[in-house]
Amino acid sequence: MIATRRQIARAAGLVSVLFAISRLLGLLREIIIGAQFGTGATLDAYLAAFRLPDMIFYLVAGGALASAFIPTFTAALARSQDPRQLVAWKLASNVANLTLLITTCLAIAAAILAKPLVEHIIAPGFNETNVDLTVRLMRIMLIGPVIFGLSGLVMGILNSFQHFLSPALAPVIYNLVIIAAALFLAPTMGVTGLAIGVIAGSLGHLLVQVPALLRRKPRYFASFGLDSPDVREVLRLMGPRVLGLAAVQINFVITVNLASRLAEGSIAAVNYAWLMMLLPQGIIAQGIATAVFPTLSTLAAQQQIDTLRRTLNAALRAILWLTLPAAAGLLILRTSLIQVLLERGQFTAQSTQMTAYALAFFSFGLVAHSLLEVITRAFYALHDTWTPVKIGLVAMLINATLGILLLHPMAQGGLALANTIAVTVETLTLLWLIRPRINGLGGRQLVNTLGRSLAATLVMSAALLLFTARTATMPALATVVAGLVIGATVYGVLALALGREELKQLRRTS
Repeated sequence: MIATRRQIARAAGLVSVLFAISRLLGLLREIIIGAQFGTGATLDAYLAAFRLPDMIFYLVAGGALASAFIPTFTAALARSQDPRQLVAWKLASNVANLTLLITTCLAIAAAILAKPLVEHIIAPGFNETNVDLTVRLMRIMLIGPVIFGLSGLVMGILNSFQHFLSPALAPVIYNLVIIAAALFLAPTMGVTGLAIGVIAGSLGHLLVQVPALLRRKPRYFASFGLDSPDVREVLRLMGPRVLGLAAVQINFVITVNLASRLAEGSIAAVNYAWLMMLLPQGIIAQGIATAVFPTLSTLAAQQQIDTLRRTLNAALRAILWLTLPAAAGLLILRTSLIQVLLERGQFTAQSTQMTAYALAFFSFGLVAHSLLEVITRAFYALHDTWTPVKIGLVAMLINATLGILLLHPMAQGGLALANTIAVTVETLTLLWLIRPRINGLGGRQLVNTLGRSLAATLVMSAALLLFTARTATMPALATVVAGLVIGATVYGVLALALGREELKQLRRTS
């Protein structure tokens, strides 16, 4: 099924709204966790423990599986002559069985090797007490990837059917469950309560999607299908994607490894800053990328390259138009935002300064991170997972090298800057490399959009800087509210004056 631009925009709008709710709930989750644990050693241990389970999920059943499964599953649906779509459902069953087997084996192995992994790779800067706590939390949370593996596959199936509501609701449920755990379990069980909440949340993530899946009348086959061409195609596409995501996850491990050598709370400060940057990135980019990916996959399968190029161009221009002002606002208002959202309880003024310092450098990477969400999916739709992998590995090396070089002179700010430089290089390179694959990228339109948005953003930034300079003693909440109103008003007025083409396009696709 090929969605029109209007259908894509409506789906993107729905997904973006639910992503926004999920991000806001995720922010509420961090507010509650921050008030209870601040940026102390206990939270550092919890975040370090999260790294290995998160890596297993993403490598096996997260983005790797979705990017390989959706194009193959949609192709199976498109060519199916059977009204029951048995070929497609057999593919889904085979992939589900393989996913369950692999994630279970990896989780067991990781639980056995947890202590040496923490001591020598994940957090070598931790003392013995924090190492033991990290190991205990990690072993609890390793149940999560097994559940998330099946849930991620269900998301891919539903997205292939152009159904986005239930998959977009899943992160909302996940965050709600963890919030409940933070409120009712953490006060008596400490961070162990949070770890239990992660497992319960992953189960909710899966169960909320089951009704929508059942309405598609799925069929289950108890086989692995290793001799199936479709299963082999999924595995072929996953191979390089696993390497690419491994590079991303290794970057996270390197960041935790290096931050564990800094002052207590540095891991938590980097994590809070990263999550603050991901809030607008998730609302804007992930909604657009999730909605457009199945259509890009179908267009690629049907060799409609011109339509694919126009669809990709529209998605990239929308992201540029929305993320540039968001990045500027995040940079200028970051300290007040953190004070309003996080500074309470154990999250002190020092915690705010540590987080704001890292966020300043992360904010410069918001546009690149957002564009990357769409451009990588364009490669996956073309069944090219190797190119993003190769560029991702280069970006990993850049991030690791710069992280080491900037660690001591810039502390957590250096880690954030290394990430921003690496992702910018990665995104620009992929944009350049996809051009010959789709007969151009509509470069003139992209440059025009970039120029108009950048001009409007610069004027908006000047207005915000003037405002914040003259209201330094204003309460943080008033600064944030007034700053957001001023920024939105200035950018909105300039958008009407400079961006009529983009606004008309947004209206046509709304």
